[in-house]
Amino acid sequence: MEVLLFHGMLSRECADELLGGADGAYLVRESQRQPGTHTLALRFGHQTLNYRLFYDGKHFVGEKRFETVHDLVTDGLITLYIETKAAEYIAKMTTNPIYEHLGYTSLLKDKMGHRLSRGRTEPRRVTFQREDSKITTSPLVRHSTLKDCPSEKQSSYDKIHNFKVHTFRGPHWCEYCANFMWGLIAQGVHCSDCGLNVHKQCSKLVPSDCQPDLRRIKKVFSCDLTTLVKAHNTTRPMVVDMCIKEIELRGLQSEGLYRVSGFSEHIEDVRLAFDRDGEKADISANVYNDINIIAGALKLYLRDLPIPVITFHVYSRFIQAAKIPNPDTRLEAIHEGLLQLPPAHYETLRYLMMHLKKVTMFEKDNFMNSENLGIVFGPTLMQPPEQNALATLNDMRHQKLIIQLLIEHEDVLF
Repeated sequence: MEVLLFHGMLSRECADELLGGADGAYLVRESQRQPGTHTLALRFGHQTLNYRLFYDGKHFVGEKRFETVHDLVTDGLITLYIETKAAEYIAKMTTNPIYEHLGYTSLLKDKMGHRLSRGRTEPRRVTFQREDSKITTSPLVRHSTLKDCPSEKQSSYDKIHNFKVHTFRGPHWCEYCANFMWGLIAQGVHCSDCGLNVHKQCSKLVPSDCQPDLRRIKKVFSCDLTTLVKAHNTTRPMVVDMCIKEIELRGLQSEGLYRVSGFSEHIEDVRLAFDRDGEKADISANVYNDINIIAGALKLYLRDLPIPVITFHVYSRFIQAAKIPNPDTRLEAIHEGLLQLPPAHYETLRYLMMHLKKVTMFEKDNFMNSENLGIVFGPTLMQPPEQNALATLNDMRHQKLIIQLLIEHEDVLF
């Protein structure tokens, strides 16, 4: 490859003459059209191609960033050659993928062969109406039918792959189309949850069937909810199940349950135990006698989720529902919002509301009614997509009302 150094301000015509028609030759010049900017002039295919050249610590003309201009040009020539000589093949290479037959998918089928088919039990739609001042629904959609869903419901949870641009060391082939992944760096994308490697263009065609590998899940707290339940093959996060079980075993009559805080250092110990030991974490009374520590750990887990239980996507829908004055219409809107939640989020919220309803049954002992619990769990389960202090403050009463209504009507909303 012939290399020419920086040539200062130079016209396109002069750059073309200097390169002399040799494919692979390049130079860097200051643009005459936009002084102060730099252009990479590269000879390929019997013509000179001009690219705006940027530098932010590394050199780049597109998404890929390189330590040297030489590496940038080398990678660019590889890409240009393949896209020129094999354009028709590249266009067709995703039309007959091996994804369903080889590699990741076949391994997934072997690992998950014991699980049920992917058809999942959908949340039922409910119509709300008032009869003698009481909300009624058809007995066919009472929540008892929903609570008795199979324990293997988690097998139906779809999860998109967590693809990130990746540089592969040595030859790699796409696990979707089985074709070579070309380039010096950033040849494709890699799923950080399950390890799937594919071309960037193929990643748009891969189904939402990521099965996270436990070896890649570094922690329990602050881990995406769907990722965690898929990795552990559970219906809900084990933190939620284990904490609620412990609280219902020995804490339902505890005064100020969920309102009274446990010692923060002990709550941090519980977090570390879950991150370290997972479902084997010991949160029994032998280790944590104060039930407020377990309640605090549950709230911390829910609060630290990267995507809240009531997701950013449906947040505004719930806030608008809270503003509806008619009670029946308001519950209809809340129910419609619940149907938009991802399955793992829906199931977690359903189970948590069942638990909080049980907490309110001991109000005479714990002094926690649905309104009090709404105040505690509103900001924990619902967070606005954009952190705006004033908007968050204004939304707090609506958050409280949503959680209060979910607790009071959990038997018909879910």
